[in-house]
Amino acid sequence: MESISLLLSEALSPYQVALTPCGAHGECLVSLSDTSGTLVVEREVNQAQLTDKRLLTDVVDGLHRDVLIAEGRLEPCVIAALRHAAEGKAFEHRT
Repeated sequence: MESISLLLSEALSPYQVALTPCGAHGECLVSLSDTSGTLVVEREVNQAQLTDKRLLTDVVDGLHRDVLIAEGRLEPCVIAALRHAAEGKAFEHRT
């Protein structure tokens, strides 16, 4: 678990990462704090997401997005618009 915490800390720098077990089925609470110690984002993840490299990448990407939203640098509606545009392109390539 400590090596995963170090990986997350490196990937999410300059934020401080804390992993706390929080569920009966292997869930962990991932907490990100800024340099002043203020909590920026908390997310509950399954232990399996932290042990699989591909899933861990998804967790990091999601946390990056959550930080951008929490800091007001990205609006949730922008994310929805980007997803909608990406879905439209996927359909164009299939036809």
